[in-house]
Amino acid sequence: QLQLVESGGEVVQPGGSLRLSCAASGLEMDYYAIGWFRQAPGKEREGVSCIDTNGDSTYYAESVKGRFTISRDNAKDTVTLQMNSLKSEDTAVYYCAADSGTEIQTMCRRAWADWWGQGTQVTVSQ
Repeated sequence: QLQLVESGGEVVQPGGSLRLSCAASGLEMDYYAIGWFRQAPGKEREGVSCIDTNGDSTYYAESVKGRFTISRDNAKDTVTLQMNSLKSEDTAVYYCAADSGTEIQTMCRRAWADWWGQGTQVTVSQ
């Protein structure tokens, strides 16, 4: 069983930056595409960014393109999401998820994944 633990969420001012981390354990992370998803109060969960198994291919939601960067280090079983120029609309619980059989664009657009973390809260506020 794959366990995913997110960290790095906190309160930040608009225009600020945060770095979220996802640590995997239990199974080899190399076999899984990893995605970051978020859910704001009263809204559906949405895909933010996804990365394939070796980091060669990435996908970003239009709302975060140019501001967020996803990366992975398979040797350390970690995936990070660097978030810059944060806006109030980025406020949400951010989840890390893993999937072994779905193309990353589909994974992100449909929020499909086999394994999910518990989430970390990101609040962008003055």
